[in-house]
Amino acid sequence: MFVGGALLIGLAILPAATVPQGKPRGASSPGLPPGRPFQILQNEINALQTQFNGLQNQVNGIQTEVNTLQTEVAALKAAASAPALVWINHTALLPGDKTVVSTSFNSTSSGVGGGLAGLVIQSSTTGDTDSFNGNKVVWRALEAPPRFLITGVRVCYELSSSGSFISQIRLAQVQNPPSNALVILDDATHLTNQGPVCVDSASTSVDPSLGSVLLDLRVNFGNTADKIVIRGVNFGNTADKIVIRGLGLHLQPAP
Repeated sequence: MFVGGALLIGLAILPAATVPQGKPRGASSPGLPPGRPFQILQNEINALQTQFNGLQNQVNGIQTEVNTLQTEVAALKAAASAPALVWINHTALLPGDKTVVSTSFNSTSSGVGGGLAGLVIQSSTTGDTDSFNGNKVVWRALEAPPRFLITGVRVCYELSSSGSFISQIRLAQVQNPPSNALVILDDATHLTNQGPVCVDSASTSVDPSLGSVLLDLRVNFGNTADKIVIRGVNFGNTADKIVIRGLGLHLQPAP
């Protein structure tokens, strides 16, 4: 019975020594704040969601700005690749043979049509050849902006008579070595409309980066009293006149 008593004593001591302590009611799991943990977690989740929504709104705003910039860039690219018309100094045209062709500029009146000023071209001889038996022309070198191709020429002019007119528009490019010039545009359309009018040449493609480009306007005079006035590319004549009032280049961005 002694053994049994010992066992009874052991059983009596065991509960007091080994029974684990229970978690107090209402206590939170380790790492959670006391009180109502799920409500607190939900509040933190809601706060994070609010921050996320704010960031999302910022991202949306940035995306809108990016889209706007992309639209502007596309518009700039389209503008940069669009054809252009550049006016050049038509009063800089020189007579190819000043013994028979003369140019003048009267800022008050050209003496042709309504009198608007322009480069007046006159000739002391009839026909379209000069004293060297070459083309009777006014001409100049062109200055084109970089990275553009010349695709045509626009001439604005007025004639004192349809019998004296521009008979040819020519573009030639100086080669390397500069021993000759290659004719690239040779438009022999007779511009006999007395005007005032602006006329475009035939289309062409000249890369001015490959060499100096020369413009010739060949003239044909039926009467030495006629004048040709160039007012954009403008010219006139001795009795007849050709007045050039504008000279422009059609340009296309180079690829």
